Amino acid sequence: MSAIRMLVLGAVRMHGRAHGYQVRNDLEYWGAHEWSNAKPGSIYHALRQMAKQGLLLEHETAPSTAGGPPRTEYEITEKGTEEYFALLRAGLTAVAHDQKPDVLSAAVGFMVDLPREEVVSLLKERLRAIDDWRHSVTEYYIPEDGPGQLGHIGEIMNLWVHSADAGEEWTKSLIERIEDGAYTFSGEGEPFVGVLAEEAENPYATGERHPGDQR
Repeated sequence: MSAIRMLVLGAVRMHGRAHGYQVRNDLEYWGAHEWSNAKPGSIYHALRQMAKQGLLLEHETAPSTAGGPPRTEYEITEKGTEEYFALLRAGLTAVAHDQKPDVLSAAVGFMVDLPREEVVSLLKERLRAIDDWRHSVTEYYIPEDGPGQLGHIGEIMNLWVHSADAGEEWTKSLIERIEDGAYTFSGEGEPFVGVLAEEAENPYATGERHPGDQR
C-alpha cells in the first residue's frame, strides 16, 4: 500500500474541493514530502489517476484573473471515500514488516476521521500483529543470547525485535492517551484544523516549481 493515495484523498476530503496545488501545499505543510513519496510529480499523478479510477471528480474552474490557465479542482466521490477509509483502517493496523513507515504516519495524521472507539480497536489489532511478528522472529532468534549467535546476520533479527518492542511501546502509549480523552475524533465536535487558510504562507514549502502547479 502506498501512502500517497491516502494522503491525497485525505487532503481533498478535508477541503471538500481542492485544486492540485492546494493538495501539494497541504502535504508540504504536514512535512509529508520528508517522510513519504509525496513529491509534486507523485501528487499530481495520483490526482489524475484517481480521477480516472472514479475516486475523485474533476471540476474545471474559470481562468485566473491573472490570465493563467483554468485550474482543475478535485472532489472526493463516494467510491473515493470508501477507498480512503479502507486505506486509513489498514494503515493503523500495519506493522513494519509488511508496510513502510509512511503508511502508519499518514494513518495517524488522519485517525481522527474515525470514531475514538474504532481507532482504539484498530490499534489493539496492530498490537496483536506486532506480537505475532515478534513471536515469528524469536522462534529462530533468542534476544537474550545477543545477535552474535547468528554472526552479523543476527543484527537483522536484533533490529526486527527492537522495532517490534518500540512499536509495541508506542502503540500502547497512544492507546492510553486516546482512551484518556486526547484529541477530537469523528462525532465528538469540531475537529483539529490541520490545513492552511487560503492564501496563507506555508513556512514549510519547498519552493520547487512543477508544471502541475498551474493545472
